[in-house]
Amino acid sequence: MRNSSAEIGTYEAGVAYQKPGWPSPVGLSLGILAVVVGQLVVICYMYAMRIWGGLSPVQLAGAQKYIFSEALKTHVSEVGGLLLLGAYLAGTWMFNMMPASYYSFEGGVQPLKVIAQLVLQDSIQTLMHYGQHKINSSVYKYSHKPHHRFTNPRWADAFNCSVPDTFCMILVPLYITANLVHCNVWSYMVFGTMYSSWLTLIHSEYSHPWDPLFRRLGFGTAGDHHVHHTLFTSNYGHFFTYWDRMLGTYKSPMDVKKFRKDI
Repeated sequence: MRNSSAEIGTYEAGVAYQKPGWPSPVGLSLGILAVVVGQLVVICYMYAMRIWGGLSPVQLAGAQKYIFSEALKTHVSEVGGLLLLGAYLAGTWMFNMMPASYYSFEGGVQPLKVIAQLVLQDSIQTLMHYGQHKINSSVYKYSHKPHHRFTNPRWADAFNCSVPDTFCMILVPLYITANLVHCNVWSYMVFGTMYSSWLTLIHSEYSHPWDPLFRRLGFGTAGDHHVHHTLFTSNYGHFFTYWDRMLGTYKSPMDVKKFRKDI
């Protein structure tokens, strides 16, 4: 039987269908709220570590010196960053551009699909990232180059980029991933929160307590991403180092002279 109380229903055979008309904004609102909460946790964590210490700068030159309020303002107000991402989320949701399953509240969080989204998003993003650097100098100049002015990035630089860069590096991979991994709204929320939080943390000027474990597991760390911002020729992946290892473009921060060896 069809479920008339939800934006998404299912036939008994398990095939999802999308109701006509505007979808309810409830799922969209909860998703954006989840991302905001994730960002608040990251911001509070970075502020606490900055005030009370406990973290080591990634680079030997030390962390950037900045006023935290300025960094916070930069982080939340860049048109090419979080604001454009919010517009993407609202537009694809309200114009029914997402696969039908995304509008469903049934089933709870699906861990394997969250992992699949992270892996697929990062693999596509890695290819886009590599392409921006290698395909054409004009493409690089007008898209990704503005982000590379940060050779010793801080957490607030994560979404500080041009509109073309955000479009190529984040929005295109997001939409391809959504159309290849069909999950429900809860799994989409978890993925979005993890994605935005992790992307912020790998731009951190400090290494994190979990980084040694992440490096052993092949997960991307702040040190790994700083290598890319410093050398430009390595570590195109963001969340995983597997793709760079396969491409022969991975370089450990332990092998870069400008970096601390205890990160």
